[in-house]
Amino acid sequence: MSILKTREEALTFLKEHIKNERTIWHSLASEAVMRALAIRLNEDPEKWAMAGLLHDIDVEITNADPKVHGLPAAKMLEEKGFDPDIIDAIKHHNEDAEGVGPRITIFHHALAAGETITGLIQATTYVYPDKKIAAVKSSSIVKRMKEKAFAASVKRDSIRECEIIGIPLSEFAEISVNAMREIADQIGL
Repeated sequence: MSILKTREEALTFLKEHIKNERTIWHSLASEAVMRALAIRLNEDPEKWAMAGLLHDIDVEITNADPKVHGLPAAKMLEEKGFDPDIIDAIKHHNEDAEGVGPRITIFHHALAAGETITGLIQATTYVYPDKKIAAVKSSSIVKRMKEKAFAASVKRDSIRECEIIGIPLSEFAEISVNAMREIADQIGL
């Protein structure tokens, strides 16, 4: 169990290390998506949400360097006494980090897919005239998955890992859009 007893303490911890507002929004969106995925898969929603919230806590420290991103986060979270499963999932959300290895658990795949789809949803939202997630349909997300030039930095293969955990892409997109819609006011959408 974490030394940080509440979600609010974890959010404060995140904000101590992340100053970019858009990264905070991404973390909050990832938290919401992970909570929804946990509920859908009968997993622990608080544990999964915490992984979503804190998965990028080292992104400013590492300058998002794929060779190390996730490793300082693991160390920081170990020092705070976080659940080893959360730490392991956070390390594996970037399987390109040195020594991490491939994703193998449902939690690994869910975090990789869940945090990645938030970027595609955000980019899709921004092309709508009102730039509000309320107007975004999950079918638009599925359509955008096929457009490689759209939000080109979003790793479609990571999003497709939803199928490894037994959720078809269309359902995954719907779960994710709905989760983000619930917190639209907190994530600038």
